[in-house]
Amino acid sequence: MIEFKLEGEFIPLIQLLKATNLVLTGGEAQAVVNDGHVLYNGTIDYRKRLKVRRGDVITFHKKQIIVI
Repeated sequence: MIEFKLEGEFIPLIQLLKATNLVLTGGEAQAVVNDGHVLYNGTIDYRKRLKVRRGDVITFHKKQIIVI
């Protein structure tokens, strides 16, 4: 489990995946979202510009990111 401390109101999903080092590039992040490999609060989500906020849980390759 990864705890990510949010500094502002939200972070775009693509940036969150990069910030937590689960992907190396924005292109790779977009690809994993497009392919349905990312769960947003337990549901597959295909939105690249999804605004992730405090309390949200992102799951990617059996790793959870909890936004605090």
